Amino acid sequence: MHNVLITGGSGFFGQILSRYLIDKGFSVVNIDLVDSEFEHEHFTSFKGDIRDLDLLDKIFSENTFDAVYHLAAMLAHERKTRKDLWSSNVDGTKNILDMCIKHNVGKIIFTSSNCLWGRNFDDPVKEEETPDPVEIYGKSKLEGEQILLSGQDKVTSVIFRCPTIVDEGRLGLLAILYEFVDDNKKLWLVGNGENRYQFIYAKDLAKACELALDYGKSTVFNIGSDDVKSFNYIYQYVVDHSESRSKLAHFPAGFAKFMMKLCYYLGLSPLGVYQYNMISSTFVFDTTKIKRELGWNPTMKNEDMLLRSYEYYHKNRDEIHNRKDVSAHNREADMGFAIRVLKFFS
Repeated sequence: MHNVLITGGSGFFGQILSRYLIDKGFSVVNIDLVDSEFEHEHFTSFKGDIRDLDLLDKIFSENTFDAVYHLAAMLAHERKTRKDLWSSNVDGTKNILDMCIKHNVGKIIFTSSNCLWGRNFDDPVKEEETPDPVEIYGKSKLEGEQILLSGQDKVTSVIFRCPTIVDEGRLGLLAILYEFVDDNKKLWLVGNGENRYQFIYAKDLAKACELALDYGKSTVFNIGSDDVKSFNYIYQYVVDHSESRSKLAHFPAGFAKFMMKLCYYLGLSPLGVYQYNMISSTFVFDTTKIKRELGWNPTMKNEDMLLRSYEYYHKNRDEIHNRKDVSAHNREADMGFAIRVLKFFS
């Protein structure tokens, strides 16, 4: 039986990965700032911070881990301060690497992000493309990658650069879209809506995490869905396959980006630099390498993921509104004053 540590195992993807691995016969230990609601004889959870070296040392000393799945990260729209986000995502990653070296754990599997970029690409982005993050979350993820790869002579690190992870239960900023759909409001797109943005199905990512255990060297893999269609298509797909009466609407790209930037800096919207740059851009990863070297393939397309996630929101909306003390992606993000005004007039 494999015994693994998951950091951030109480979060949206952390819970999915924990269940997936346990179903495969693994034993899982979790550390997270939030209590886990999951219970299983092969699951142990610690409430704590990966910046707490004493707690980490206790966990590593009391267990023999085959690998660490490092998922824990503070999000830009959830941060208390920029310093706190940087400390959590960067210093926390350094702590995980140091503990693995100290306790002879030979494998780290790290979920990085497509936030390493913040601009449009005409062609699918390959692993060799030089990252150029535009905000602190992306910069912290890039620094985390570099920390792990700097220790590859002692610990093998497999890094997955993930787009938005989607499945039923995924909320966060996506819940803003779902509320518009549920309330039959106009769905506003930036520009003509023909830009494309890739997702990754949570269970497809979990499969890749399993396959990475047997991968023998440190590397970076892009991961994401296939056949990525336009925002126009996937939004209309959700509307057509639900009871919603929402219609698509479009803002001129230049005006919309200016207003989003202004509202963010005035504290009126949660959509930060990355979001207002990428919401009007095309960004799709080239996943040739992971398919070739891990034998991995995606099983779900963007439009089906988004519909699945929206249907969960629709069925559980009242309960979701009352959630407290759960991770950022397991609850609704506050849409802020500006988006509430937009919703009122939609």
